[in-house]
Amino acid sequence: MSKQEESIFTNPILKWVDDRFPLSSLIKDHATEYYASKNFNIWYIFGVLSMVVLIIMLMTGFFLTMNYKPSTEDAFNSVEYIMRSVEWGWLIRYMHSTGSSFFFIVVYLHMFRGMLYGSYKKPRELIWIVGMLLYFCLMAEAFFGYLLPWGNMSYWAGQVIVNLFSYIPVIGETLTEWIRGDYFMSDITLNRFFAFHVILLPLAILALVVAHILALHHVGSNNPDGIEIKDYKDESGKPIDGVAFHPFHTSKDLVAIIVFLILYFAAVFYAPEMGGLFLEVDNFEPADPLKTPEHIVPSWYFTPYYAILRAIPNAALGAVFLVAAVLLFVFLPWLDRCSVKSIRYRGWQYKVALFAFVVSFVVLGYLGMQPATGIYVLLARIFTIIYFAFFLLMPFYTKLEKTKPVPHRVVYKK
Repeated sequence: MSKQEESIFTNPILKWVDDRFPLSSLIKDHATEYYASKNFNIWYIFGVLSMVVLIIMLMTGFFLTMNYKPSTEDAFNSVEYIMRSVEWGWLIRYMHSTGSSFFFIVVYLHMFRGMLYGSYKKPRELIWIVGMLLYFCLMAEAFFGYLLPWGNMSYWAGQVIVNLFSYIPVIGETLTEWIRGDYFMSDITLNRFFAFHVILLPLAILALVVAHILALHHVGSNNPDGIEIKDYKDESGKPIDGVAFHPFHTSKDLVAIIVFLILYFAAVFYAPEMGGLFLEVDNFEPADPLKTPEHIVPSWYFTPYYAILRAIPNAALGAVFLVAAVLLFVFLPWLDRCSVKSIRYRGWQYKVALFAFVVSFVVLGYLGMQPATGIYVLLARIFTIIYFAFFLLMPFYTKLEKTKPVPHRVVYKK
């Protein structure tokens, strides 16, 4: 069959494009003839929602750069100008600031779904690794962007995080100076962070998103039963338990996107500060090197790791634990020794461990926003131990699991 006959387009313009660019084959491979399990549940919407938020962040960020000035003298005032004088500037700024929090919400839920159903296990190890690289880039993107308003909390939180690099043996001080571009947080630092935030990291994130999707569509999506639907095909070679991603799953995703946008814009219009969680009170004051906020706290999505940092008495060792807390996710495919993917058929050991991990992550997030004194430090140390125990003891408790029989075909409930 020729290319012209294979084309799914009847419009002459689209057909002309398709003869010169593999448009129809891309649509077939990644939508109309990409078969995914028919028993996807609500946990499978967060990957699509991540894409939605990414588009929102790119578009709003583009418009913000039109009026933002990356200099220590003008940055804070330019944000105020956007909020007060630029037509619809307040909406664009709030969409961007609220979007950063919603981005981490959907990404954390997306990661949790992977841990629920073993989406990091063979043959999806590379998908998981690319996804974690995306997470690291997102963290860096959020950090660099957090400094750009040049508010007082941005300045001091940036100061604390940048100084963490000084604890790296041998190269620490040099690396810290390179990141700042100076011996202290200055105009050079702000310009450097602006360049990272608007050029380098968005390009890296887009490239990794493409790699993530290509890797996913190469091996196929996981499902709540952890069964490889490619193992059971009909006479035409289509998975028996699969349906075309478009229109069957895209129609469901559209409903989820609409509900998500309602919640997102409700936050944008009615609670953009979210009680100081999304936009801190101290950040409504310009950066002042002589005025330290009462409690220096990073954005809420970093506070679990910040609590781990403060739980360790030695600052250098705390920095090591902070980095380890993030990097341990990468090794999940090899730490988990259970042969079963889905939590539906796993033993009680993993279920208890995952529950304890989620509780520790949430509690550490709360503790990271509290003063590093008294009971808060003690609790942070306890939950830090629980956090690391989930990963470090995984090779042992996953071996002991008594699993349930896994069905040969996916379980589909209407």
